Amino acid sequence: MSVHAYNASACTADPPPGGALTAGADPLHLALVFNLSHSTASRYATIAQNLLDDQIEQAAESE
Repeated sequence: MSVHAYNASACTADPPPGGALTAGADPLHLALVFNLSHSTASRYATIAQNLLDDQIEQAAESE
């Protein structure tokens, strides 16, 4: 699964990645709240962190 396969709308439609965005990309939080395996929670957290980083970079470029 590629990190670039997700976009912001995909994350809000699926609770675990959406939860990763609202929980600050914390894999432990995701694993506990959504009953995910450690590896799945880590993947979702990485995807969420990349999305958050991209949003920050885009905001900085537009200023």
